[in-house]
Amino acid sequence: MNAILQNPRNLVIAAVLAVVAAAASLVIVPETHQAVVIRTGEPVRTINQFRPDVPYGSTGAGIAPRWPFIEEVRLIDRRVLDLDMERTQVLSNDQQRLQVDAYARYRIIDPVKLVEKAGNEKQLEAQLLPILTSVLRQELGRRPFAALINAERGTAMANITATLDKQARNYGAQVLDVRIKAADLPEGSPLDAAFTRMETDRQAQAATIRAAGQRDAQIIQAEASAQAAKIYAEAYGKDPKFYDFYRAMQSYRQTFLAGEGQSTMVLSDDSEYFRQFKGQN
Repeated sequence: MNAILQNPRNLVIAAVLAVVAAAASLVIVPETHQAVVIRTGEPVRTINQFRPDVPYGSTGAGIAPRWPFIEEVRLIDRRVLDLDMERTQVLSNDQQRLQVDAYARYRIIDPVKLVEKAGNEKQLEAQLLPILTSVLRQELGRRPFAALINAERGTAMANITATLDKQARNYGAQVLDVRIKAADLPEGSPLDAAFTRMETDRQAQAATIRAAGQRDAQIIQAEASAQAAKIYAEAYGKDPKFYDFYRAMQSYRQTFLAGEGQSTMVLSDDSEYFRQFKGQN
């Protein structure tokens, strides 16, 4: 011991070893990350793990101890992360081929499960991307192209989010949202064919609507005519004399006023046409 203290070189070496040992026994976990401590290949504890009910600054971030050379500390991001899907082709249920770009937002809520099932964030993305693509194709394949531009799109996105979140929980992740960035028809001949098919479909729908309108109009007209005939019959049955007088006045109006006073009629004085003028029944 005296030899070490008397030799400055030995003092420097001892100080360096002490600093290395101290540094190896401590780990710094930033506020943006959570850590999994692994001993002999098995996770033994977590540091600064995400908890939704604990605010930032109170979850244990900072300097934490560990056994040097025995324990490995793996840092896992605790922020909201993006999962970008590559542009893929989707076939809607009205046979429209679409080029869809989508992304998901997620966070890691169980870092131990992530380390056990995937290892790290990159491996997690590699596991979730095929699932997102498959779920997106299945959900949009059940809906027409028009569903992507109306309120039904929100329902489709909610279903995709719920399905992907269920799969992501197996890897210790929580999917917060899934959104479509773009949904376009393919360029070139497929696009022209799609427009032609859409135009033909709309023309067929318009013809169907017009035919249904004409059918309904004929039904309404027939029902109205029947109702009018019923009313006339009931009115005639209640007062035949008045009905006969009313019909005669209508005939006179049409005959004499339609010609603006220029009508000429040659009839015998006992003609039935002028019976109402004579006051006869």
